[in-house]
Amino acid sequence: MADILMVIAPEGFRDEEYFHVREELEKSGHKIVIASLEDTAVSSVEKKEVVVDLLISEVDVADYDVLVFCGGPGTDIYFENEKALEMCYQIIEQGKILAAICIAPVILANAGVLDGKRATVWETQKGVLDEAGAITSDSHVVVDGQIITADGPSVAREFGVKISELLKSGIKDED
Repeated sequence: MADILMVIAPEGFRDEEYFHVREELEKSGHKIVIASLEDTAVSSVEKKEVVVDLLISEVDVADYDVLVFCGGPGTDIYFENEKALEMCYQIIEQGKILAAICIAPVILANAGVLDGKRATVWETQKGVLDEAGAITSDSHVVVDGQIITADGPSVAREFGVKISELLKSGIKDED
């Protein structure tokens, strides 16, 4: 099974986009590692705490098959974070899966990996993806090659399932 790195904000990550996605990935037998900017317990929108396994500054994406950015209002802390942007670029270069939900696809856009790719994002951020050269979609979950994006908490379980399906089937370039 795959090693999956989930990145969450130190505060204000969306519960469904972490807990539901994690549950779906674990159902498929994948190993989950949690990274954030702080290595203490971090707090969700609904004030649930999650223990972080490592700091994003310690991440080597070569150790993981999938990189997932969870959304929520606190996620904007990663929009211009050099390490987060570098991780996006590296995982793509290594031919692995990059996934983001809610407002987190903005991180991918800012990393320059969505140019010419179909993607979706929380409605308020569509302009950012357009400016980055993405082909924005009204679909709730979009797969384009090795990139999976989803537009919010209502599709968190579907997003997790899509990640597992892509891992199982292997990446197919849909360009």
